[in-house]
Amino acid sequence: MAQSNRLDTVARLLEDDCTQTILTRTHDQPMTAAELTDTCSASRATVYRRLDDLTDQGLLEKRTELDADGQQRTVYAATLDKVVVDLTDDGLEVTVTTRQRAADRFTDFVEGLYD
Repeated sequence: MAQSNRLDTVARLLEDDCTQTILTRTHDQPMTAAELTDTCSASRATVYRRLDDLTDQGLLEKRTELDADGQQRTVYAATLDKVVVDLTDDGLEVTVTTRQRAADRFTDFVEGLYD
């Protein structure tokens, strides 16, 4: 994606109250779409659109987990660490840094041992 398009998309997302609530609430604890709908001051359709947009931009991760009853459920977890906008000779450049779950870091480490 071109830098200016990415900057516009990320800026548009981050200025939205629903997006901010989703990222804040899922920073430490994954949540379902229904849980997020209950905490956001937005309609269910808006929450689902933001979840899709955030996932598409790599700012949110969609996972399948088992609940206490052994049923599968979809949860969302924030992966956003920081957004940096730099002014260069070519214009503004956006860098989005995401964080990796500890389990994923461990898997990468173990797989790296066998490469």
